[in-house]
This record gives sequence, structure tokens and C-alpha cells, in this order.
Amino acid sequence: MSDIVIKNAKQIEGIRNSSRLAASALDFVEEYIRPGISSGFLDQKIEGFIISHGATPATKGYNGYPKSSCISLNEVVCHGIPSEKIILKEGDILNIDITTILNGYYGDTSRMFMVGEVSPAALNLVEVTKHCLDLGIMQVFPGNYFGNIGFVINRYAKSKGYSVVYEYCGHGVGLQFHEAPQVDHAARRNSGELMRPGMTFTIEPMINAGRASTVIDKKDGWTARTADNKLSAQFEHTVLVTNSGFEVLTDIHEEYSHI
Repeated sequence: MSDIVIKNAKQIEGIRNSSRLAASALDFVEEYIRPGISSGFLDQKIEGFIISHGATPATKGYNGYPKSSCISLNEVVCHGIPSEKIILKEGDILNIDITTILNGYYGDTSRMFMVGEVSPAALNLVEVTKHCLDLGIMQVFPGNYFGNIGFVINRYAKSKGYSVVYEYCGHGVGLQFHEAPQVDHAARRNSGELMRPGMTFTIEPMINAGRASTVIDKKDGWTARTADNKLSAQFEHTVLVTNSGFEVLTDIHEEYSHI
């Protein structure tokens, strides 16, 4: 028996509202992203925005995590801790990951940003990663296997010469920060559980320019970097399985409305 929670209409609306707020926070912070700004300053802006909208940053205090967002630059794969000592510079790429708790409901999303002009190699990695997310989302419909999300992501990333991080994955979200199921971004075709209407979860592929493996910073216990110090990129949306397909709950720009 699956332990994946099927959300009712009221819960879905609450998760949708929280998801939209998380996405709005990413829009809000974008104007501050430029050379010379610290990731700690960006985190302060994010925290203020979330609190001013009656919500709470889910990451702050979660298992001891100290900040209101995760900001991961260049070779940092995920869980980068914002700091006044980390200064953005021209050519950097960074992922900002935000999870909000609004009226008890969770919304989770992340996006890549580029600081000024970036290298062609960095730009290509970011674009391929975004397409990996899009391919994964297209696999969301009732009766499909969760493994097919990871199957199409891994197939495309490898075709472009990149690797898919297997040590971190997407997850159910909405009533809690992390719920069932685990959503792998590299998986066998037609593996895993079947999707059903009312399921909500994240798809958040992390794509590396080099090897797929990562190492955790021994000093802070959180920051995950590529094992070979090559670039990494990630995009994330919170997705709902509908009766006929999917709704991207963190899509406030109607990017997927035509699908």
C-alpha cells in the first residue's frame, strides 16, 4: 500500500498558494543579483519577503540549517549556506532554493541565475538542466510510473555529455517539507510507483558538467559540491498530478499553461 498522500481540494489550494509565494520570492530577489552582492544579503532579502507575506521560510532551523534559503554557486550542487563572505562575481551561476510554509502548507522551488556575462559552457549547462526539468514534468500524468521522470532526464542529460546527481532527489511535498515519494532523477523506465491525481511532489534535477558524485563540506555539514569541482546546475518545481495530466504549482509565469 502506497504511503503517498493524496491531497484534497482544500489542501491543494493551500499548497498552490504557498508554492506561488515561493516562486514570487525568487522573482523578488532577482533584482539584487549582481557582482559584489553577498549570498548572505540575498538570503536576508528573501527572509524579509517571506515573512512580510505572512509565511515562514521552511529551511531555517530545519535539522539545524541556519538560513532562510539555499544559495549554491558554481560547483556547489545544493544546500549552499548563504554567507556575507560569499560574494557574487561576474560569470557566476547560482541556484536559489526556497521553501515556504504558508498557513501550514509547503511550496518548494529553485531556479538558476546568472551574474552578468557567463561562459558558453555555463550557459549551455543551465539550458540543458532547465530542459531536463521540462522533460521530467512532461512525464507527470495519472497512471505513469515515477521512474519515467528520472529515465527521460538521465537519457537527455547523458546525450548532452552531462551527468545526473543520484545522491539527491525530488520528494513529496505539501503537508510536510519532505514526504513520500522519492523522485529519482536517474531511474529505470517503468520503475517505481504509479502516479495518481492529488499527488504533489518536486522534480529538481541537479546536472553536473563532470562526474555525478558529490562531497559534503566537512566544516558546515551541508554544502554539497561536485567531487571534481566542475559546474553544477539545478531547477525545481512543485508539481500536482491532475485528472488529465499535471499542474506546475510553482509556475507563476504560466510557462506550462500551453501544454
